Amino acid sequence: MRKVWVGATLAVGSVLAFVMVLVVGVYVVAGNLVNGVGGGAAKALAKGSVPAAYQQLVSTWGNLCPAINPALLAAQLYQESGFNPKAQSHAAAQGIAQFIPGTWATHGIDGDGDGDRDVWDPKDAIPSAAKYDCTLASYVKDVGGNLTENMLASYNAGAYAVIKYGGVPPYEETQNYVKRIRALEESFAAPVGRVDPSEQAAGAIAYAQKKLGTLYLWGGNGTAEQGGRFDCSGLTKAAYESVGITLPRVANDQYNAGPHPKREELLPGDLVFFSDDLTNSRAIRHVGIYVGGGYMIDAPRPGAVIRFDPIDTPDYFGATRVTEDGAKALPTTV
Repeated sequence: MRKVWVGATLAVGSVLAFVMVLVVGVYVVAGNLVNGVGGGAAKALAKGSVPAAYQQLVSTWGNLCPAINPALLAAQLYQESGFNPKAQSHAAAQGIAQFIPGTWATHGIDGDGDGDRDVWDPKDAIPSAAKYDCTLASYVKDVGGNLTENMLASYNAGAYAVIKYGGVPPYEETQNYVKRIRALEESFAAPVGRVDPSEQAAGAIAYAQKKLGTLYLWGGNGTAEQGGRFDCSGLTKAAYESVGITLPRVANDQYNAGPHPKREELLPGDLVFFSDDLTNSRAIRHVGIYVGGGYMIDAPRPGAVIRFDPIDTPDYFGATRVTEDGAKALPTTV
């Protein structure tokens, strides 16, 4: 939550052939930052990663200063509230940006120019979050190292600690926070080039293949009590858990577990997502594991079994290349 530091501190055979050529070369990870530079406009938002109602706000205010960019601002909002404008924490943090009252009183702005500052209104809260980030960045602009990471550390531990230690302070909580937001930033950014294949992807596919023919179960996690049955996101979660990566339980959160390759850049092991609203990742309703050749393994619906299905349908939303850092960065509750 917002911290106050001033004052209070088609066949199955053809499909399987693609699995055998899973890792083919190394791609360039998009959006690497140069040390000492924030990021700015270079990190545009990935398709649908921010709900349509907030996309323009995040895109515009995410370029307020060099320390932030739209993907970083989106990552913070997702971490804070899951884009829920009505979110309220046990510590009285409020709204989509989870400002506590004292911080809002000092840093809240009238983002939409309607004459009030409403912490529950994303048109005020999102601009205020960007402005607060930039204010923190101004406090630590003369500290060595990466400006964005120093800003994030100030957000978590206070600018005084960043100044005292000449960069991100040696606090485990703060270092983990900075790493988490930078990893989430990649999941909200539109890649500007190819992205690295996942080393665990082949193992995840192998797990899912062993489940072919298993009857679907809504809410199924594959437990003995459930007869080893799964729903769609239960299958993908279990598949990646088998190779040491823990994903969230629901599909729309799994979308944020890494960067998003384009359709023509898909590799086996990528998660592929489907939605009735192609502008909003929070509306995703189905997920499968891509195996190549335009097919995925998925648990489609009640009454069906885990099987191969084509991905090129009108409700295809996009894909995620799961990374360990991306999965670890996801909040436990959103």
